[in-house]
Amino acid sequence: MTLKQMVNKAKDKGNFKDLKAYIAFCNEYLNFINDNLQAVIVSQNENHYQFYQYNKAGNYQITRPINSSLMYDSKTFSKASDEYIKILKNIKSLKKPDNSVREIINSSTYTIQQSIGSALDGLPAGQSNTARKLNGDLFEQFIRLIIREIGIECRAGVMQVPVVVDDQNLFNMSYQHDLIIEKNDDIKVIGSIKTSSKDRIDKIFIDKFLYNKLTEKDTPHIAIFLNDVQRKNTKKENEYGINSTFLPGHFKGYTVKLNPLDGVYYCDIRPNMKTEAILKDHIKTFDNLLLEDIWKFI
Repeated sequence: MTLKQMVNKAKDKGNFKDLKAYIAFCNEYLNFINDNLQAVIVSQNENHYQFYQYNKAGNYQITRPINSSLMYDSKTFSKASDEYIKILKNIKSLKKPDNSVREIINSSTYTIQQSIGSALDGLPAGQSNTARKLNGDLFEQFIRLIIREIGIECRAGVMQVPVVVDDQNLFNMSYQHDLIIEKNDDIKVIGSIKTSSKDRIDKIFIDKFLYNKLTEKDTPHIAIFLNDVQRKNTKKENEYGINSTFLPGHFKGYTVKLNPLDGVYYCDIRPNMKTEAILKDHIKTFDNLLLEDIWKFI
């Protein structure tokens, strides 16, 4: 398997029709990097982040930052992926999930998605927007497949929201959502699924405000993110670090002054999200959605 073949596989959405396909791609990618990296570059400012540099056949291109404390290697993933599927299938019957269950959920989800993103980083430099769009689309589909695997039907789609004045339906407003969960024709949860909150956090809060204002309901709105880090070049040549793309001021401001979201979930959660006031009360790791919160919403 060459990097070009890995990239071409990642570019074809037809290769990701179910969870087994996502896992199969991840297995292939993790085995591929065992023999096809020039180097693993350690981030200068947060050392648990790494960058994979492909070898000459991959034009020495460098990937997005990878959290080594979450990313499984090929041997670990081949075992964890079997457990991952078992956990998802039986999640509702788990009495009291321990830390190992939570780790498998978060690390497997992170590893699978980052294998796709890192493969797409092998695209030529001029196609970075293509890589970003593809990676985002595949993450949205991945999360919906996970939710279906735990036994909850969901979809993406456009919703028509009627604007009613004096009991008259004047017109409809269209809303596109990444995640819609319904029960008995009643919308229980609306969600946004993005690889990061960069340039998107404002819209998610405002969508909740407008939707609930227009419908005169209090429909829960949630957000699911993969991570909020990006690569930055340090002042020294060939040294790399990471930047956070999360805007804590915006998040706190909207939470306090507009409306709080009903759940915000990360696979790779930032340290300040676990310690800062307001953030720690509204942001959790992804396992919390699947194990507890989603069942409360429905």
